[in-house]
Amino acid sequence: MNWALDYFVPFIVVLTILVFFHELGHFLVARRNGVKVTTFSIGFGPELFGYTDAKGTRWSFSLIPLGGYVKMFGDADPSSARADDKMQDLTEEEKKQTLHSKTPLQRIAVAVAGPAANYILAMVILTALISFKGMPLLPTTVGSVESGMLAQEAGILSGDKILKINDAVVEDFDQLRAAIKVNIGQDIRVEIKRGEEILQKALSLYKTNPSTGEKEPVAKLGIAPGEPDYIQKNPVAAFAYAGVFCVKMSVDTLKGIWGMIVRKRGSGEIGGILSIGDMASQSVKSGLPTVLFFMAILSINLGLVNLLPVPVLDGGHILLCSIEAIRGKALNQKTQEYIFLAGFIVVIGAMVFATWNDLMRYKVFQMIGSWF
Repeated sequence: MNWALDYFVPFIVVLTILVFFHELGHFLVARRNGVKVTTFSIGFGPELFGYTDAKGTRWSFSLIPLGGYVKMFGDADPSSARADDKMQDLTEEEKKQTLHSKTPLQRIAVAVAGPAANYILAMVILTALISFKGMPLLPTTVGSVESGMLAQEAGILSGDKILKINDAVVEDFDQLRAAIKVNIGQDIRVEIKRGEEILQKALSLYKTNPSTGEKEPVAKLGIAPGEPDYIQKNPVAAFAYAGVFCVKMSVDTLKGIWGMIVRKRGSGEIGGILSIGDMASQSVKSGLPTVLFFMAILSINLGLVNLLPVPVLDGGHILLCSIEAIRGKALNQKTQEYIFLAGFIVVIGAMVFATWNDLMRYKVFQMIGSWF
């Protein structure tokens, strides 16, 4: 029961809020363009409870709380990948209420609306947080040192404040990470402040392979930041900071994805449901501001991932609608079905891979083995 309260409940609450806003974006823009929405569901599978509104939309909570969907009138399934086989039986008036009857630009607007809603939610949360609590800024004071890593070998201690990497002044952890990234594979000087004393430490951002004698780059010192400082801003400045944060995080995430594709970054960084649940649990323990900040980050990621040009995702719909707008006609039905099948396989494969990483990261198999 404690496990459920610590991990499952925070995860479900956070995910439900983010999914609701994502689907609400699709729903509002679809209705604005004259599309009838038959179902607005939080979760998948059998319905637990719900109600039908005056316009015929069934609002429901379903058994499996791992996402959600809006189903448009005339769609064969919630993905809107193809029209229902019975479309030809609809009257002209009914056909006008389907998503497939709309122009490519209208369908693009419906697809974009979900990720856009996630970005808007993130902007609102971040603006409010920065206005009332302040923007979290991680100073370069070392919170903890990882055993066996470069920082420990160099004698850096918890409580040390890192002032410079070589001649570059670092004022927060983002600048520190950037300075380390620039110098990967090289010898560096680290200037630190310990109490009133200024010390110089020499580190090598590489390790020598004992069997080959080759230098292998090392990308991190092995330190974690301490408690953040909060810089409060007025609402206008807070909104601007929120916008910059959303853009920076999106760019960094895309760089990370590209780094994994070209094998410059390890795919072990990918996390799944267990990782999100763990982060949700940790954020709850740290208080409401941390929960809201975590929600904003997750909302940005949800919006960005859905914009990737992968069939099944919103980005896939945007891509196909764009091709249709350029060609003047849609790809034939069979081609679209193959494209969406490929996209489905990619998404399921990514989910399986992320779940496998989680199982390894949290030693689930060892835990299960200890029960027998």
